[in-house]
Parts: sequence; structure tokens; C-alpha cells
Amino acid sequence: MTAPRFEGSYMGAADRISPAAIMECKICWTVYDPAEGDDFRQILPGTPFADLPGDWACPTCDAPRDQFMVREDPGAQDGCSPAHIAQLAEALTADFREIWHAKMRDVPLVNKSLHVEAVGFAPHQGRPLGVLVAPWFMNLILLPAEGEDWSDLTPGAKEAIDFPSGSYEFIHNVRPMVGGYKACSLFSPMSDFASQMQAVEVARAVMAELFKAENRAETDRTAEIRATREAELAAAEAAEAAPPAEPTRRAVISAGLAQGPGRASDE
Repeated sequence: MTAPRFEGSYMGAADRISPAAIMECKICWTVYDPAEGDDFRQILPGTPFADLPGDWACPTCDAPRDQFMVREDPGAQDGCSPAHIAQLAEALTADFREIWHAKMRDVPLVNKSLHVEAVGFAPHQGRPLGVLVAPWFMNLILLPAEGEDWSDLTPGAKEAIDFPSGSYEFIHNVRPMVGGYKACSLFSPMSDFASQMQAVEVARAVMAELFKAENRAETDRTAEIRATREAELAAAEAAEAAPPAEPTRRAVISAGLAQGPGRASDE
């Protein structure tokens, strides 16, 4: 079945609008709001524009539905169309396939049973997010939104990004084909994976577990880091308050310098 098309927005690509998209006739400006439906044609409230009957027409001027354009789309994943995701995922895999063939295929630690593959890329807050599997690493990758330029990212810069399961450290990078992107290391090297299928299954599991809030306790080490730091500060304060230790004979003789190699100990 051919998807319904319309003029005036996204070159008529119906997959670019969400079920909540509010459409407007470009001839008479009549509005179709899916929340209200269409009493004239007995279209129930909650019916998306894409689900209207094939013979549905503007109730005011009788224009066919392909003459409608998007007025607003509150449910849209802004800047993250399927075409944009596919384009960036393809560029990402092409970039790293080139690295594999040019530089990495003869490196001893690579897993030659694996190949470069983009897994599970989907919109996250308007940007493509997914996992890149390669013979030498598995990374969580965040890509820019449509129209967003990340070419000025500083390679090696770090950024903490929050997800329902916790906060993760991403490293900025820029590559010739894909441009700027942000990567969080999951596995490296990849010697524990027996096959590409197994690696892809793990990548898909990562994408699912990333958005489960019940995993936060396992990934959020903020409290642990704070407790360690407080213990270090307390130990430092205790050391400062303690009376100075009596100097050893070596410290007196060498004015506190450590004995050089090859000299006999005098203790």
C-alpha cells in the first residue's frame, strides 16, 4: 500500500509527520486537527492525517488531501527524520570501514570475525543515537540533528550526558565523512565476542537498558566518588594534624633526599 502524500511540506514525505500533526489546506486554509477529527465525514477524534480514508477531501473546498501542508506538528522528532538518521549512520559506517581497511585490519588485537555496523540508531531528544560495532571497539554514538553543525567539536574533549539509567562520559571527535560526533566507549578490545550476531545482540541490549531508570543505581557512581573523595580529604587533614615523625638517620645525612641507585644502604 502506498503511503499518502501531501504537498507543501517535506516534499510530500508522509513519514516525516507524526500522528499528532495538524494539517492545513493550502487552498482555503481549512485545518485538519487529528485531536478533533472531521464531523463532516464522520472521522473520529484521534485519527491521524495519514490514516484518513483515501477519498477524504477538504470539507470546505473539496481539495484532495495531497493539497494539505503541515501547520504544526507537536509530536515530531524535530531535526531527526528517518532519512537524516539513515544518512548519518551510513556515513559513520563508511568512515570506519575505511579506517578498518586502511589502518586496523592487521593490528593484532582486532577481532577479525566482526565487521563495522551501525546498530539501533533512533531519535533521542532530536538527535540520532545508536551503537557502532567495529572489530576493535563498540561505542555508543550521538550524532548531530538535522541542520546542526558539530564540525567545530574539539577532538578528545569530554562531556557527561544523562540518560534514564545514569550519566555517561562521551568523547568528542570529528571525522571526514560523518563530521562531528560524540562517542561513549562500551567495549574495547572486542576479543570476547564470538560472532557479529553476538556483538549486535549486545549492542541492541545496550540501547534498551540505557533507557531503564532501574539501572541507574548500577551506573551512577556519584555517591561512591564523593565518599572516596571525602575519605581522602579526611586522611589528609589527619596527616596534617599529626606530630611530625622523627627523621631517620638517612634523612639527616642526605638532607631528605632519597638514596641514589647503586649506593649501599646505611640502615
